[in-house]
Parts: sequence; structure tokens; C-alpha cells
Amino acid sequence: MRKILLICLLAGPMLAAHAGERNANGASLKSERAVSGSASQAGSEPKLRSTIAVIYDQQTQRPLYSKNSDVQAPIASITKLMTAMVVLDAQLPLDEEISIDVADIDTLKGTHSRLRMGMTLTRSELLKLALMASENRAASALARTYPGGYDAAIAAMNAKARELGMHDTRFLDPTGLSSNNVSTAYDLVKMVAAARDYALIHQYTTTASHSVDGWRGREMRFTNTNPLVRNASWDIGVSKTGYISEAGRCLVMEATINQRQMIIVLLDSWGKFTRVGDANRIKKWIEGVNARTGSGQREAPGHRVDRREATVTRQPGHRLAGL
Repeated sequence: MRKILLICLLAGPMLAAHAGERNANGASLKSERAVSGSASQAGSEPKLRSTIAVIYDQQTQRPLYSKNSDVQAPIASITKLMTAMVVLDAQLPLDEEISIDVADIDTLKGTHSRLRMGMTLTRSELLKLALMASENRAASALARTYPGGYDAAIAAMNAKARELGMHDTRFLDPTGLSSNNVSTAYDLVKMVAAARDYALIHQYTTTASHSVDGWRGREMRFTNTNPLVRNASWDIGVSKTGYISEAGRCLVMEATINQRQMIIVLLDSWGKFTRVGDANRIKKWIEGVNARTGSGQREAPGHRVDRREATVTRQPGHRLAGL
């Protein structure tokens, strides 16, 4: 009997300690779940309507959100950023006058251009119109007058893509009218980051409007195809839109949001205002996450990298290509 009592006395503290440890572990798990739930709630994903999207934080070198980001798709006039980079890399005289030629007419999709045959503009003006107004004949003229001609310009664009590590990107024309100009959202992040290092690309892609002397001396005013450059709440470093029926509406931007440099890639947005709406939703989401975490310097919660295969197709559409 005494032995039984002695065993009970010795075992009691051990059982109590074990129970306390179990309770402590339970409390710890509960605490971890609460923290996890708070983080998940703070980082609720933006509801984007673009088929392909990436939000990339240049400070952390990480995507905050990605959707079909490895899917290769037509990029339309986003192409013109690469056209501009290789023209500037060639260090050609920007004040050289270039005339619009019959070779600059779009025979692929038959799109309209306000630049008439025989109009003469400087290379600088053609760059500006190609970038901010997405003028196809301007981009074609830039490639045509590249050292070695049109084919040499396309070769330089593909070489530049390889140099930047854009391994899933291919260019067949300088305007983006060809649906065979393809890339991925991740590759376009690299292209936009590189384009931001060109002062003229920054200046021209964010210009709200520009006027040139047109036919018979009449002033022709061109406006930026991205309305967000005229929105004072946006701080945009690089901007380019694109559209052909096969690509849908596209938009890439480098922008500072809450003192952080972000690259936004939106491809295959269907509907005239969807890409702009998605961009505004992204801005609101980043600002909201920072507000909930209490600091603009904290990293917004990341989104899983979606590497599913997908096919992006479009039925033949109208002729307002290149925007």
C-alpha cells in the first residue's frame, strides 16, 4: 500500500507537467493559426480580369501576384518597347528626318494610320509616336531605317531579348501586328525593367499628348493610349499598351506605388477598359495591404506562382490594332 502511495506521489507532478506542456502546445498552435489567418486576410488577392498577370516588386525581386505568368501569348504593341530599345542602342541621330514610305503600310491587318505617305518626321518624333500613341507606321519606319534594314532590326530585337534572359520571347515584326510576336508575363517584367533605364523611353511613354506638323502644315495632335498617364494619382515610369484580336487588350507599366517600384504586366484583357480597371485594382490592393500591415516598407503577401499551361486564342476582330 505504501509503495502504491509513493508511486502516486512521484507520478503526480510528471502528469501535471505533461498536461501543462500539452496545453501550452495547444495555445501555441492556436496562436499560429490566428497569425496565419490574419496574414491571409491582409493579403487577399486582387480580383483581376486579365487572363495573364504579374505584379512584380523590384525591391524584393519577387512577384507579389502571378496568374498564368509562364504562358506564352501574343503581346501586340508591347513589342514597340523592344523596337525603341534597339533603335536607341544603335545610337542613330535622333534629329535625322525620315519619310513615311509605302513599305510602312500595314498589309497584315490593314490598320489605319494618321501618318500619310511622304510625311517627314525626325527619328525622335517617330519614337515618341510609336511609344505614346502606338503608331504602327512610325515603328515600321524606325525598323526600316535601322542599320542593315528591317530584317537587321528584327534580328537585333531577338538578340536583345536573349541578352535580357527573355527565353520565351520571339519577335517577327517591329510593330506587334504579327500574332507571332509572343512572350510571357515574366519575360515582359525583364523587358519593362530594362526599358526603364532609357531616359527617352521613360519620357516618351509617359507623355500625355504630342503634336506634329501634318499634311500641308496642319497640326496633328496625338494622345497617349494609356489614360493613366494623365491621372495625377499615378507615378508611372514606363507605360505601353497593345491590342490585336489574338492578344486582347494588353498593358505593361513600371510605377511607384507607396514608395515601392512595381512592374505590372496585364495580357489578354477583353473589354476596352478592363486593363485600366485591373491596373487601378492592383494599385488599390497594394495600398490596402500596406495600410493593413501598417507600413509602406513591408512586403505585400505573395501569391502562388501559377505555372499551368493555357491556350490564349481570339476570334478575328476589328481593325483597331496596335493600341
